[in-house]
Amino acid sequence: MSSSDSKKEEFRKYLERSGVIDSLTKVLIALYEEPEKPANAVEYVRRFLSSPAGINVDSMASENEALKKRVEELELQVQQLQESLQQADGANTE
Repeated sequence: MSSSDSKKEEFRKYLERSGVIDSLTKVLIALYEEPEKPANAVEYVRRFLSSPAGINVDSMASENEALKKRVEELELQVQQLQESLQQADGANTE
């Protein structure tokens, strides 16, 4: 094995031990699974990798989706209540 090959292999093992390969794999999988691909993939990777340690980006993304659904439900409920209120006010003024 040449010196260049051994340095590459040593570096690859270092990346593996330090978790870099796993992190890059996770971010690339997350990018692949995005339903709407971001316009700036580099910025997406940067944001994904810069999340604080101990924060699970996947769980935050699913929580975000659940919260968006809840907001939609509450907005619909507010709209329905406002319509009911307007109908009640209209019936009271007649």
